[in-house]
Amino acid sequence: MAMHKKSAALREKISILPDTPGVYMYYDSEGTVIYVGKAKNLKRRVSSYFNRTHDCLRTNLLVRAITDMSYVVVPTEQDALNLEASMIKEYQPRYNVLLKDDKSYPWIVVTNEPYPRVFMTRQLIKDGSKYYGPYTDAGSARATLELIKRLYGVRSCRHLITPEYIEKGKGRLCLDYHLKRCKGCCVGAISIEDYGKDIDRIRAILRGDIGELLQYLKGEMEKLAMELRFEEAQVLKEEYELIKRYQSKSVIVSQTIEDIDVFGIDDEDSDVYINYMHVRRGAVVKSVTLEYKRRLDETQAQLLAYAMNEISESFGVKYDEVVVAEEPDVEMPDVKFTIPQRGDKAKLLEVSQKNARQHRVDKIKTMEKRNPETRTDRILQRMKSDFHLSELPKHIECFDNSNIQGTNPVASCVVFKDAKPSKKDYRHFNIKTVVGPDDFASMKEVLTRRYTRLVSEGQELPQLIVVDGGKGQLSAAVEALDEMGLRGVIAVVGIAKRLEEIYFPGDSIPLYIDKNSETLRVVQHLRDEAHRFGITHHRNRRSKGQAVSELDSIKGVGEKTRTALLSHFKSVKRLREADVDAIAEIIGPAKASVVYGALHE
Repeated sequence: MAMHKKSAALREKISILPDTPGVYMYYDSEGTVIYVGKAKNLKRRVSSYFNRTHDCLRTNLLVRAITDMSYVVVPTEQDALNLEASMIKEYQPRYNVLLKDDKSYPWIVVTNEPYPRVFMTRQLIKDGSKYYGPYTDAGSARATLELIKRLYGVRSCRHLITPEYIEKGKGRLCLDYHLKRCKGCCVGAISIEDYGKDIDRIRAILRGDIGELLQYLKGEMEKLAMELRFEEAQVLKEEYELIKRYQSKSVIVSQTIEDIDVFGIDDEDSDVYINYMHVRRGAVVKSVTLEYKRRLDETQAQLLAYAMNEISESFGVKYDEVVVAEEPDVEMPDVKFTIPQRGDKAKLLEVSQKNARQHRVDKIKTMEKRNPETRTDRILQRMKSDFHLSELPKHIECFDNSNIQGTNPVASCVVFKDAKPSKKDYRHFNIKTVVGPDDFASMKEVLTRRYTRLVSEGQELPQLIVVDGGKGQLSAAVEALDEMGLRGVIAVVGIAKRLEEIYFPGDSIPLYIDKNSETLRVVQHLRDEAHRFGITHHRNRRSKGQAVSELDSIKGVGEKTRTALLSHFKSVKRLREADVDAIAEIIGPAKASVVYGALHE
């Protein structure tokens, strides 16, 4: 929408915008925030909305709805990104990208007490306690806690245990102590120093410094064994083996990579999945996938910037080196962005992208399990998008010609409804008006006969016709639809021998469909069914023709006589081997003499 169509007040605000980083907010006529955006240069970015028509329809609708705006100036573009993210969460504007899985994640906290407690929480309290995580899977956090309790017997009671508390004798040994799940802090059965050593090991596990901890335990174990303190060495050995098994669950990536962050993206449609992985000492210690819903035409670079900000805010991550497929749409001077082409970092990026893709697949499977109709709707929506259709192709018909060396030309029509075969609607056609092997003319004849009949009987027409053949077959189909006045009513495409090539009317350049696309699977199923159905009918016709060809040439033998003979003898070969008396029992002596004589000339 042109700037001159906006109010004078809005035009004036835009004209005096500063050339600095900041965040801008758009309002509709009711004063509701409908969009929040960040900009490296406020004046240039905001003006770009109003000085042209946009390719994205929703962007044009947004511009049309804007009646007012406000802005906030910030020192850097990264500050603008942080402020934008918090404002989007606050106002939930209808045109902004939506984070679909915005939730709180559990942490494991080591409390700031003389005898610290270790437990899981979703609330961060600034009381000097140390928080580790967050964990993207609560089950993983609970498993880690269970390991810690088995190894070190940390207390679970909520008492504030201090030396004064112990001296006053207020503590009472609980069941956990007798089950060897607590070391009796409340009665001073373990000193603050010794308990603190266990806490130091727990912190090492929670930080991911398992290698150093294992090395320390192995050294202590060997030392105790040398001193013949075998029982104590056995305790450390069990601890060592437990931690070793816990470490084996981590994904070891590389011995050369230290601390690094990786972002992989899976972008197919309006739903975009971004996977974040944190690698520490060569092992993946954290992985989470965020799901975004596009509202406008946000680029991958913009979505990546949103994801980095979300991870930083939710997990307290400070980026140093980040591996990405492309740089995010934000300047971060202290961050090194790496776009790898080969090597361990490229493999890491591939793993992250596979995780994002798997998250999409799992989400789809879950939805389909809850609602089986979801899969059909998704496939039809995908086909509608791939083939640029105006409506969902709930009814599809596919045609295939069959002839061998020009004999017995036939055609098949298979029907798919809701992306599944509807076999009761399949039809065969014997070519009647075409002489010789002319596939183009045969295709035109079949489509004309098929849809002339459907129209005259008032039956449902398909939304899509698929023609098995390239440009020539497609042209014949288009010509038939033109002559019937159905060109704008039914969409038609042609599929070449190379299945992924799809031809559209009037376009000599084919559309190439992704080999993993569900659209391609449906088209392949269509073509296979049409081919199978057509070949079966063609074989039946040829077999029938060959079986009666010799009897057809016998003068005085009609259809009833031929049918009677073949029903009894099953084949011309067995009929020829029979004597005249056996034939006479079926059709009488007069005709039997004629047939026997003709077959033995």
